[in-house]
Amino acid sequence: MKATAIFSSRSGWLYLSTLLLSIQTTAAFLLPTADVSLLHITKTRDPFLRIHAVRDEVIDVPANDAFSPSADASNSLQQLQEQKGELRFGNAETIVSQVKSLDKNTIINTSIFAIALVTVVFQVLSVDVGITRGWSTEEIAYRVPLDNWNSYNAILAAAPIQTKSITSATVYAIGDTIAQRTEGTEIGELDRGRIVRSLAAGLIGHGPLSHFWYQISEDFFNNVLMWTDWWSFIPKVVIDQTLWGPFWNNSYIVLLGVMQFQKPSQVWADIKRTTIPLVVSGLKLWPLAHCITYGFVPVENRLLWVDMVEIVWVTILATQAAGSVESNEAAEKQEQE
Repeated sequence: MKATAIFSSRSGWLYLSTLLLSIQTTAAFLLPTADVSLLHITKTRDPFLRIHAVRDEVIDVPANDAFSPSADASNSLQQLQEQKGELRFGNAETIVSQVKSLDKNTIINTSIFAIALVTVVFQVLSVDVGITRGWSTEEIAYRVPLDNWNSYNAILAAAPIQTKSITSATVYAIGDTIAQRTEGTEIGELDRGRIVRSLAAGLIGHGPLSHFWYQISEDFFNNVLMWTDWWSFIPKVVIDQTLWGPFWNNSYIVLLGVMQFQKPSQVWADIKRTTIPLVVSGLKLWPLAHCITYGFVPVENRLLWVDMVEIVWVTILATQAAGSVESNEAAEKQEQE
């Protein structure tokens, strides 16, 4: 289909607007929050300088202080420098701008996330390209989600394991990225190897194993125990939390340890260190979520629902796993000393 077909109707401009919005949102998320990439400083009629920073922030500081940064500068200038980094001012009669150079990792990481986001948004919005001529905005808003859902279910029916594996891989990569960001890691300092390892754990571990777990669990309760009444979700949740939950948590730690070439003793130490905390953390989230999983969601769509909740859970898992690595590194340094 030709690219120009996207703009064959009013819906094309909706696609373009959403695409541009996604790029802007990605940039706002990925740019370090404590930095300013571009400052634009102009004089105003009053004795103040107006500083226009990224994200439409406007800061007014006394002109004399702003253009004479020294040891006896005013508190307002000092606060500005602490919040926005060191500012170098030029001639007071001209517009001053400063562009801070971005390092290579920042550009690479930002590009990866931007490309991924734009690709996903484009695929989602282009599901009905070519058949939307004459549709109203309301029809587009209704049909695009519905047709994407139908398309997903068709792919799921044709290749269930592969689809669930890719879904889990995506979720685990997103979760680990969020975990690193919540730990205070800037976009240029994100550990891409750690993200790839989490992605691989979702791809080869969580997706396939979850597929078989939900199938076996449903078959056992329905065809062996014959528990099909409304209350049957309760024992399913209990079994999930006592068997499947701890099994997968430890499997995740083992997979990451293997991919990092850790010694078996280190992996075992990580399992012992994280098992109880993860079980306790899981009890705060999963019982309620699994009441929906086993009570309302069809078995073929359970992993998709769980993966939506997993974004929160993977953030916890990734943080725990990263703590294990840091503990091991600290222990090795102490032994060397």
